[in-house]
Amino acid sequence: MWFRTSIVLLCLVIFAGSSYADELYFMNGDRLSGKIKHLVDGKFVFQSDVAGEVTVDILNVHTFSSDSPITVHLKDGTVLNQKVLSSKPNRFAIQADQTLQAQEFELDAILSINPPPKPKPKWSGDIAAGLTSTHGNTRTDSMTASVNLSKRTERDRTQFSADYGRGRQEDPATGMKTTTEDWWRTKAKYDYFFTKRLYGYLDGRYEKDSIAQLDRRVIVGGGGGYQWIESEDMNFSTEVGMASLYEKFDNQTDSNSEISAQLGYHFDKKLTKTIKFINDTTYYPSIEKFSDYYLTSTAELRANFTETFFTNFKTIFGYDVSPAMGQGSTDVKYVWGVGWSF
Repeated sequence: MWFRTSIVLLCLVIFAGSSYADELYFMNGDRLSGKIKHLVDGKFVFQSDVAGEVTVDILNVHTFSSDSPITVHLKDGTVLNQKVLSSKPNRFAIQADQTLQAQEFELDAILSINPPPKPKPKWSGDIAAGLTSTHGNTRTDSMTASVNLSKRTERDRTQFSADYGRGRQEDPATGMKTTTEDWWRTKAKYDYFFTKRLYGYLDGRYEKDSIAQLDRRVIVGGGGGYQWIESEDMNFSTEVGMASLYEKFDNQTDSNSEISAQLGYHFDKKLTKTIKFINDTTYYPSIEKFSDYYLTSTAELRANFTETFFTNFKTIFGYDVSPAMGQGSTDVKYVWGVGWSF
């Protein structure tokens, strides 16, 4: 008698254990039992008792249920952490309390279920360098280098960049070497996102160019920006703010310091799987006299020949209405190099 009772109890336990499971109900009437792992980008990842791990498009699901609490993120920001009950077509239900009527939601309202933890934000960027050397009737050598670093979190974005160029030419008659290029620039920027699109920023620039007689140009500014597009294939943002601009030239005793407006944009887009175009422009008109301004723009075409190695061609354009004495307002630099991204 005791043995028979034990067998019956064991069978009941086994039956009860097998009857509790997450279930997907399909539009064609089929049903799949197992365990919901997660739902991301409209795809259920489901551990089936029979078929193992399968991926199911939510568009094919009639409704679903869970035998234990799961975390459901809705598109309106609501987060539910309860058992899910099956319901009418294209709907599911949540019953917060046994005394309350179940609340129903549309399947289309689901953003994710049990989403995997987001990866910890890391620094990414690239390093590029170029070298040119000629020998014969003329003897020249030049080199360029650049570095870009950035880190994006859910609430902020930090960026740093630097460019450097130096070149010399040797007189074949005298053997004397003349510097033809000697410049560098750096920029740091911090963006804080108040919403998904709207952000405030602080930035600073430092530039030096011996050939243009520019001892230093220091710009510190801040303002607001709007991220119109942010994706893996394309990014576009615009900014407006104020800046303090300081210039000191080697051939002038007086320096120039003024408050200016700051207007700019950044745009980058993947033209193909391996080719990317990058462009950013910033305009600094003086508050006292708008016809006195400084404009800087960078355009780059980058082609990847492996996942991490690339070649690029960059144009750096600068226009200063009030340059050093004896120097032109326009300054254009062309940079070619190879680089490594990480």
